[in-house]
Amino acid sequence: MKNITIIGSGFAGLTAVRTLRKKDKIAKITLISPKAELVYMPSLIWIPSGVANKKDVVVPLGNFFRRLNVRHVSGEVIGLENDGRVVVLNNNVKIDNDALIIASGGQFIKELPGIEHTITPCEGLNAAQAIRNRIKALDSGNIAIGFAGNPKEPSAMRGGPMFEFLFGLDTQLRQEGRRDKFNITFFTPAEKPGARLGEKAVKKLLNEMKKRNINTHLGHKIKAFEVDKVITEKGDIPADLILFMPGMTGNTWFDNTDLVRSEGGLIKADKFCQTSLKNVFVAGDSGSFPGPEWMPKQAHMADLQAEAATHNMLDALNDKPASHTFKIELMCIVDSNYKGMYISRTMTGGLVLPNLRLFHFAKRLFGWWYLRQYR
Repeated sequence: MKNITIIGSGFAGLTAVRTLRKKDKIAKITLISPKAELVYMPSLIWIPSGVANKKDVVVPLGNFFRRLNVRHVSGEVIGLENDGRVVVLNNNVKIDNDALIIASGGQFIKELPGIEHTITPCEGLNAAQAIRNRIKALDSGNIAIGFAGNPKEPSAMRGGPMFEFLFGLDTQLRQEGRRDKFNITFFTPAEKPGARLGEKAVKKLLNEMKKRNINTHLGHKIKAFEVDKVITEKGDIPADLILFMPGMTGNTWFDNTDLVRSEGGLIKADKFCQTSLKNVFVAGDSGSFPGPEWMPKQAHMADLQAEAATHNMLDALNDKPASHTFKIELMCIVDSNYKGMYISRTMTGGLVLPNLRLFHFAKRLFGWWYLRQYR
């Protein structure tokens, strides 16, 4: 019986579980994560307006684990031993394996002075609820929303959700009849925000900001944050509320392993999701993969990588060469609480469709459909 360990209960980790169980009905699967739950990040954008609530975002995984005969271990990983054959947890528990899939996500770079004065939306439900509460408490004021990247790892950024929070808060304030009492500014060190989505998408996004009377502060390095401002090389942006998505890097526990890392701190992998350690694979935000700079850090990409990693892991355990690669594609709907803009990009081209009410409902319907398998 194969003994497989998976670290992480996010998109990549759970897709690895489903893929593995389809291929092997009797393998021993152990999944390690702090809680037996999935936080469905795409729905966080609807928390501030009340379109979504906790049950739409946080999905308990107890039933899913029982159905697929998965042993869940609650804890935080602090390192690996014996070339990855042993996973070490913070409660002195050690879990051995024949093969390991790392799908523990990344962490945000919190190095800018005063970053504690900002809210990072993708940190989870608490962050989204904090945004909701702060918006509710403000009668008027200035809102600054932006993102940055990891200069050493171009793909290690997550800007898409910030466009959604930007347009979503604008829509919410308009629906509440108080948009005229707020100044909203979008900021990023990039001169072309959303460039990874393609040139057409950049134009569409900037036109949408102009149409909504959203100010832009683009192409200027962020120096620091204060409780009431964003400080950049080109001046300050006044702010009563700051939403900021920093670039991403690897988890701290990666330092306690022999895994080869990328310059940006992620786990280096080949096109088969194989790491530098035998029978240790990586999928999702934890990994640095060969591909174009625009390759996204998003759920869809994590799913594709997890499928490839699982197939190659099983091949390795059966003494077969790796042969499964993952398709590189970006697919998203930039939602605004009312309408959505569909954007896709592949190695052969891209597509941008107009802002339509249909895409808002499509995004909500997809979330319901996707989460059925885990509920």
